Amino acid sequence: MKLKRQSDAREFEVELLARNKQDDAEAGGPRAVRITIDGREVEATVAPMPDGSAVVELAGRRVRVAGARLRSSIVVAAGPCAAEFAMVEGRAGHRTGGLAAPEIDAPMPGKVLKVLVAEGQPVEHGDPLIVLEAMKMETTLYAESPAIVARVCVEAGQMVDHGARLIELSPAATPARPPESPPPGDSATD
Repeated sequence: MKLKRQSDAREFEVELLARNKQDDAEAGGPRAVRITIDGREVEATVAPMPDGSAVVELAGRRVRVAGARLRSSIVVAAGPCAAEFAMVEGRAGHRTGGLAAPEIDAPMPGKVLKVLVAEGQPVEHGDPLIVLEAMKMETTLYAESPAIVARVCVEAGQMVDHGARLIELSPAATPARPPESPPPGDSATD
């Protein structure tokens, strides 16, 4: 995906290449991740913390990181620094049937406070889907495009890890035929 820092004109191309899968015995332990930032591959270790933040080790340096996805941006605090990033464009290969985001994943570890949708329910761009609590803050995740809720993977009260699948979406139903144009001679300008 492409991100742009709110106070800066530069754009950053960021892609998650791999992260190790943990079995239940290791849940909550450090995870190795590989990402690219503007074509440069970076490896790091991410250790989730009980408060919803994480300790990231990169090139021998450790820093505490917290983040939240808002309606149209991602807010990240790393040590004493904080920045807000706007999504410029998503990863094209990850889209399905015109959906901006076919899966809604937890942007950080936390607790599911409310599930605001049900399976089979149609949603529009900007509709609230789920409310999470992390670091004593509530974060509402919203639909990024019209869709149908295909599957709700969690329930209220459940604790989730960063990246846990919360909701799966399907493309919104399209009309069987396009809307009809008014017949010729039926407009106010004729």
